[in-house]
Amino acid sequence: MYTASSIQKALEKVVHPGKGKDIVSLGIVKQIDTDDSGITITLALPGQKDPFLGSIKSTIVKAIKEELGIDAVVKEISVVQDDEPRQLQEDDDNLSGVKNIIAVASGKGGVGKSTIAINLAVALALKGYRTGLLDADIFGPSAPVMLDARNFRPEVIKKNGKDMVLPLYKYGIKVLSIGFFVNPDDAVVWRGPMASNFLKQMLSMGDWEELDFLIIDLPPGTSDIHLTLVQEVPVTGAVIVSTPQEVALADAIKGIAMFRNEKINVPVLGLVENMSWFTPAELPENKYYIFGKEGCKALAGKLNVPLLGQIPLVQSIREGSDNGSPVVLDKNNPASAAFISLAEKITERINERNINQKPTERLKIN
Repeated sequence: MYTASSIQKALEKVVHPGKGKDIVSLGIVKQIDTDDSGITITLALPGQKDPFLGSIKSTIVKAIKEELGIDAVVKEISVVQDDEPRQLQEDDDNLSGVKNIIAVASGKGGVGKSTIAINLAVALALKGYRTGLLDADIFGPSAPVMLDARNFRPEVIKKNGKDMVLPLYKYGIKVLSIGFFVNPDDAVVWRGPMASNFLKQMLSMGDWEELDFLIIDLPPGTSDIHLTLVQEVPVTGAVIVSTPQEVALADAIKGIAMFRNEKINVPVLGLVENMSWFTPAELPENKYYIFGKEGCKALAGKLNVPLLGQIPLVQSIREGSDNGSPVVLDKNNPASAAFISLAEKITERINERNINQKPTERLKIN
């Protein structure tokens, strides 16, 4: 039979992803019981659901087996409400220095939304703007791979008496992603409220400081995450990404309609057409319209939204994403110019929007 002290020693190696400290020193471990049938651990957490609970449980099992041997059996990990719950700090004072919040969204997956978001963020930084990127695609985060940061784990510091999460700083941008807090091979199996709570934490606890632009890479479709975002922060404007293909355009219409809903009322800055044409490296002047021709241009005219840019389907964009080096960094690559142009168009639209329209108000749900 294992002793409580040996089990506690194992638990001291389990770090809470959102707080950056081990669960023993945080006071989360309430009770340890052991008998011939196995180990039972009771955790004390605030009444509010902790989005990291699943990850913590799996890490506990792994830590105990590493410390006590593969035969150690964790019979149960139960959770009780903390007698003195540590409320999550959800004020957004740390966002007061962010001038513009831009949501990058798509009606469906697979259209290259994250590629657009990351290259846009880096392009804005290259133009001299202070830029941040929040990868809010909770169930399919791309930033760790696209920025070659799979092993990055954010540090949690105390700032003005508040726990703050230090973002990754790379290629001139500040970045936070769910992918920085979970094992790359683990699936994020969360219900909607848990995912929404994580987004709130990254908005309220991220040490964003002063930014000209905070780019939010949203999940595809329309979901709890989208509603949570417009409830939590005043989104300056939305950028919708689509391919020219009819099936993608049909979903892009829904994405635009969501932001234009009278209750949400977030200005749509425009459409970005991704994979507009295929250009082989050996024939740089040739264009092959694999997914259709100028579908987003036609849709932009129909819905009265600007077409912000057309990004070609070229091998170097894919290679840059897979290698963790966004293609916009390669000034000799024609695709880089397309992203720089996109950043210029978006800054123009933001300036027009801020001059001619009132600031966006948060969605209020009674």
